[in-house]
Amino acid sequence: MARNKETLLLLLDVGPSMHSVLPEVEKVCSLLVGKKLIYSKYDEVGVILFGTEDTKNELTEEVGGYQHVVVLRDTKVVDGDLVEALQQLPRGTRDGDFLDAIIVGMDILIKKFGETDKKKKRICLITNALCPIKDSFEGTKEDQVITIAEQMAKHGMGMESIVVRGRLAGDANKRIMEENDVLLNIFSQKTCAKLVYVESPTSLFGALRTRNISPVTIFRGDLELSSKMKIKVWVYKKTSEEKFPTLKKYSDKAPSTDKFATHEVKVDYEYRSVEDTSKVVPPEGRIKGYRYGPQVVPIAPSEWDAVKFKPEKSVKLLGFTDAKNILRHFYMKDVNVFIADPGNTRAILAVSALARAMKEKNKVAIVRCVWRNGQGSVVVGVLTPNVSDKDNTPDSFYFNVLPFAEDVREFQFPSFNNFPSSWQPNEQQQEAADNLVKMLDLAPSGKEEALQPNFTPNPVLERFYRYLELKSKHPDAAVPPLDETLKKMTEPDPEVLSQNKSVIDAFRRNFDLKENPKLKKSTRRFLQEKPSGSKEGEGCGDIAAQSVDSIKDTSVVKVENIGNLTPVQDFENMMSCRDGPEWIGKAIKDMKKRIFDLVEDSFEGDNYPKALECLVALRKGCILEQEPKHFNDFLHHLCKFCQKNNLNCFCEFLASKELTLISKTEAIDSEVTDDEARSFLVKSEPKT
Repeated sequence: MARNKETLLLLLDVGPSMHSVLPEVEKVCSLLVGKKLIYSKYDEVGVILFGTEDTKNELTEEVGGYQHVVVLRDTKVVDGDLVEALQQLPRGTRDGDFLDAIIVGMDILIKKFGETDKKKKRICLITNALCPIKDSFEGTKEDQVITIAEQMAKHGMGMESIVVRGRLAGDANKRIMEENDVLLNIFSQKTCAKLVYVESPTSLFGALRTRNISPVTIFRGDLELSSKMKIKVWVYKKTSEEKFPTLKKYSDKAPSTDKFATHEVKVDYEYRSVEDTSKVVPPEGRIKGYRYGPQVVPIAPSEWDAVKFKPEKSVKLLGFTDAKNILRHFYMKDVNVFIADPGNTRAILAVSALARAMKEKNKVAIVRCVWRNGQGSVVVGVLTPNVSDKDNTPDSFYFNVLPFAEDVREFQFPSFNNFPSSWQPNEQQQEAADNLVKMLDLAPSGKEEALQPNFTPNPVLERFYRYLELKSKHPDAAVPPLDETLKKMTEPDPEVLSQNKSVIDAFRRNFDLKENPKLKKSTRRFLQEKPSGSKEGEGCGDIAAQSVDSIKDTSVVKVENIGNLTPVQDFENMMSCRDGPEWIGKAIKDMKKRIFDLVEDSFEGDNYPKALECLVALRKGCILEQEPKHFNDFLHHLCKFCQKNNLNCFCEFLASKELTLISKTEAIDSEVTDDEARSFLVKSEPKT
């Protein structure tokens, strides 16, 4: 018997007002059962339909009433037949009374488990709650719901209500709708119940919890504020990435008549000597080694055990800081939640007081955590206060791991402020871009936010589970096309695009849009500049600021040397080659040599424009690869070479085009300041 076995009753509204969303209800309920077949094959699931023409339940036979409620399937262990039944739900013809369905479901669970059995029991109601509820024979409807909720709490039943509204609520009776909302809210207040409203099929997929994961603490102990002040806390995982189910090796060698065959495949590894392959090396003859340059350094287990850092289990406060100092992109890994020890009133009060004080002061806490004794890694993280707005939910903290210095990746990019004004967007372009961003806002005012994380399932996993269920019935089935509901999660909403066609057209008019062709292989998109020598005096005054230009996509042909005909293109192709790190250094070295040859072989400056183009390309390449020293040293060396060999006219030519050194603004590794870069070559040496 499974330790976390659950019994679930699905209460599904199949009345006329639900017909438009029943296809999505069928998909999500069949997916729920499919996941249970993978992860919780001992769970039991039953199905009750309300809003049907027929009536079929034990309460009707015993006491009368409870019309148009059908027990489609009593609670039993999940199987493939249930999946098929949920994929073909009947369409009802009557208005559904969700209170009748809840009472019928409770009756089934009470008769099966009684009052003493505390196994996990859950009721899941899916309805639009737009149809009227019958009046109670005694007292008001609210009194009846309170009585039902008390019985649910007494028998340890949980409840999950998913109310599908959206466009369905447009023509509904507002009074009935509000009355039903009040009744459903009573359940969430009086018992362990969750109430969720969804407005789209996409949200419905995420609203129903298709996999039940039992909470397990990763830490139980003291939150140490000081040596004399400690609070008892429990730590749970709040979010964790769900991965594909583990695929196991399967053997078909067992006889088909063997009913007890497990079909498992066991893998054994043997280590053999390099010198004598017939000799098997036993475990005591093996040792781990770590690469250190060209050699491998062996480290025995006893030595490694002595080197290991073995901290004691603890959570210690290091201090407080302003919330603005902890940026969102610092968060690493999963999120944990700190709660006070549930049975410790003093701990609950202490956590609540601390969380509310931090919230009021806009502070967060930095803590050092070791979740268990002997844990190899120590994490430093941030505690963010989570002040509850419900009376029956205590305050808590959210915990996020913070990076160490080695974990942070520093990427330096050229500033857009260095671009000339001709490359900056004008007012019309900026307005068109602003409107495009507003158009694609997933949370527009007055509407439900689209693709909410809590209600948006992983489309890759969803498709996998559906295909797995299909393959279980039809082994030769091909992969079906992507479901329309899942497609809405992976593609722009066609309705939004059609409604905002004018915004998209305005963006196209203001920008020169070009098709991005698919490259045959991954290449670096290189920046191509207009040849600076093509027009005298035009577009040449801002070469110093030109660290990036228009992006050009080309299919790269491997170039091994920089030729005379197209040196800039050859240089870019060599820089984009990623077969090995040596290509960057070779490209820079070859380009330097080519520039020297052009300057030295020039006759009355005929090669100067081409040499300038090569210099500009080399400058951009060194900025992209964060190699400013290569360019700056080369430019100094080139100028000294020209002065020594009576080629000062080339230095004057570079000064007229305002070619400068690479400054710190353009590359963080540069040792040249902006003033030094601007003053370079401003005053040319007098001719001798």
